[in-house]
Amino acid sequence: MRQGYNPQKDKAEVLSEYYHQVIIPVFLPNRDGYFKDGLQILHYCLRSLLLTIHPKTFITIVNNGSSAEVAAYLEDLRLKGEIHELVHTTNIGKINAVIKGLGGHSFELVTVADADVMFLSGWQDACYEVFRDFPKAGAVCTTPSSKSLRTHTANIWAHLLFSDRLAFRDVQDAGALNAFAHSIGNPDFYSKLHLERYLTVTSNQNEAVVGAGHFVATYRGDVFQNLSSRFSRYKLGGDSLDKILDKPVLQNGFWRLSTVRNYTFHMGNVAEDWMSIALQQIKPSGQSLAMPLLHPKKSPGVFRKVLDRLFANILNRKKTAVWLLRVKGMSASDAKNYLS
Repeated sequence: MRQGYNPQKDKAEVLSEYYHQVIIPVFLPNRDGYFKDGLQILHYCLRSLLLTIHPKTFITIVNNGSSAEVAAYLEDLRLKGEIHELVHTTNIGKINAVIKGLGGHSFELVTVADADVMFLSGWQDACYEVFRDFPKAGAVCTTPSSKSLRTHTANIWAHLLFSDRLAFRDVQDAGALNAFAHSIGNPDFYSKLHLERYLTVTSNQNEAVVGAGHFVATYRGDVFQNLSSRFSRYKLGGDSLDKILDKPVLQNGFWRLSTVRNYTFHMGNVAEDWMSIALQQIKPSGQSLAMPLLHPKKSPGVFRKVLDRLFANILNRKKTAVWLLRVKGMSASDAKNYLS
């Protein structure tokens, strides 16, 4: 039986004071083998995040089937008010955990990050500069990669192939690229050419690297409004990243870009001395940042979709992709080696 009138009925939702959400799925089922240092890595990740964000940032952690020890650690952070939202679930996979974090919210910007990301001072400011100076930016990664130039970037190539705004320029922090290669256990991930040049796009006031990685990226929140799928069959990999984090950006006519300088480190699953040192060197932010003006999203027309698909096919084939690199001034031999 129900008596009385629910005071929440027909009550309009109060607008949130936050405009930037950070979603971090956490899967640490134990402290053995691969996950031995996982809790320490998670600590570095969350402490670096808390030190570097501005007050209008809303933190959502999705406990994706972690151990009781990890759940208790996260619950303690929530009770202290250091994180705003903690979702506990069974191991449903990274993308499904991200979808859980998106549910029930509407933020102008959404950062999706792995639980092994070290955030550095100024990462939000650097992100906002890219969104501000590149109206077509839909996703911005704070760790640039020389190898991102062919991954979901066809719309950039189609728009700027014969423009001086799209050009290879000197890498500004080769050490950061080497650090990423080390973190994934592949020190030869980048060749000498990759450490020297990456493909960038310029605006009147700024420069960004073409392409964006997945381990940490900030998205326009509106790209997630009409997702074609709200579920992934894959716990990790498969087409899950493509459907949820890549295609929505392209379908709304936006570009995937990265900052030219490095503002985040991928730590991997092994704790190393440099991590605690880097954490100690972070200067607390606490400074409010103005929300960058985001231009209204506009789905590309039929002609633009056809052109983008054509360039996607060109980029997917090494022989034709070499031709694109040569158009941008690279020698034939360097172009072949760059795509190896």
